[in-house]
Amino acid sequence: MRAAGRRATINQADLTVPEACDALVATAADTLGRLDILINMASVYVERPFSDLRAADWDAALNVDLRAAFLCAHAAVPHMRRQGGGRIVNFSDWIAKSGRPRYRGFLPYYVAKAGVIGLTEALALELAGDNILVNAIAPGPILAPPETTDDEFRAVEQATPLGRWGGEAEIAKAILALLDSDFITGETIRVDGGRHVK
Repeated sequence: MRAAGRRATINQADLTVPEACDALVATAADTLGRLDILINMASVYVERPFSDLRAADWDAALNVDLRAAFLCAHAAVPHMRRQGGGRIVNFSDWIAKSGRPRYRGFLPYYVAKAGVIGLTEALALELAGDNILVNAIAPGPILAPPETTDDEFRAVEQATPLGRWGGEAEIAKAILALLDSDFITGETIRVDGGRHVK
């Protein structure tokens, strides 16, 4: 970013701590001069059978995947209000958007990502009068995790109507489309190559 002549700042924060979310947003706004866009993309994705789940596992997932999105939005909104509007983009999951779990072992993750859809819709209603548009992206098969075997990779391709993984550029395109719109709010858009229809 800096090499391209743009201002940039990199900050690390524990998003489970409300004060850290406040400080992160304030630092970005102060460093860059204003705050127009918030993208809540942090996520915890851990497989654990239901019988092995502990309250700490539940909290770890929901605190990052759902609560942190609320905390960062809560910190960002005053900055956006001062300048007459803004955009918030949250991240859910194609499975949560489809309205039913498909994989065992991801209970807290699924519940948190379904909650992100509810948070997106409720925030869109709360903030519409401030010209702050709130939407969500629900990614499907975008990038294969490093431990993905060749057989698993091909199985995902076969289960996806477009027959391939999407690649990170597809997420960037969806975000840009939401940022460009002045009339989409409260929406969760699946970027999943049609996976939900198969």
